Order: sequence, then C-alpha cells, then structure tokens
Amino acid sequence: MGDKEILEKAVKLFHEAYRRQMDGELEDAMRLYQESIHCCPTAEAHTFLGWTMSFEGRYEEAIEECKKAIAVDPQFGNPYNDIGAYLINLGRPDEAIPWLEKAMTAGRYEAYHYPHCNLGRVYLAKGMLNKAVEEFEKALAIEPNYTFAREAIEAIRGQLH
Repeated sequence: MGDKEILEKAVKLFHEAYRRQMDGELEDAMRLYQESIHCCPTAEAHTFLGWTMSFEGRYEEAIEECKKAIAVDPQFGNPYNDIGAYLINLGRPDEAIPWLEKAMTAGRYEAYHYPHCNLGRVYLAKGMLNKAVEEFEKALAIEPNYTFAREAIEAIRGQLH
C-alpha cells in the first residue's frame, strides 16, 4: 500500500471511529481511533482518542493522548484546549492556564472560543469574576452564538449586582 492509500485508510477509520463515538459506542470508537493511529498517526486521531477516553473520566490517559497529538502537529489547537479542560475537570485549574493560552495562539484551530470559555471557567472557579467575564466576552466576540458563554456572563453579572 502506498502513502496515499495508507492515509485514506487512516481517515476512513477516523471517520468511522467518530461516528461510533457520537453513537455512544466508546470502546469501538477507541479501538478504531487506535487502528487509525496505527495506520498513520495524526494529531486528530490522538486528540479524539483522548476525547473519547475523557467520556469515561479517564482524564490522565486523555492528557497523554493529547500530548502525543501535539508531538505529531504542534500547530493543532484542539489538544491544548482539551488538556486544559481535562485539568479543570481534575481540579487543577492553575495547571490548565498555560495549555489554554497555547490553544489561543495555535496556528490550526477552528474553535478559538473554547479556550477562552475554559479560561473563563478557571477564573470563575478562582473567584476572579471580572476576568472570567472578559474571557467569556472574548469567546462571544469569536463565536457570537455560543450560548454557554452568554449564559455564563449573565450568571456572573447576576452575582455582581
């Protein structure tokens, strides 16, 4: 099999894994992501494998997959944000901050509003309400229809007044 065919197979496995993940078939999804990685390691497959693991609360393993994704493609923003989110979920918000900041400056990322929201969550947890609002507002500037950020701002402003 040539490089093109190997990559096509890896992409096909990735898409099937994603479909299974969205259908709640997590074990099958993880197996297929791993097969995709075995064919041709991509930042996407490592990141999404980690994301699937996170659905089972396996945050430390998910973080390791995201670090592998970064090693494959340091410009891919998703794994930086995901590591930050997993650290928040593990109760380690201060460790999340540098990862979220890296996500904000990654060269290849389609959802720059997510790290701003996650940083807003960090500041909210730390009681830094004005900084939290600033981050949620930055998220809305990027993605005006992001309901989570809008609701978070309203809730914080309700606390401030």
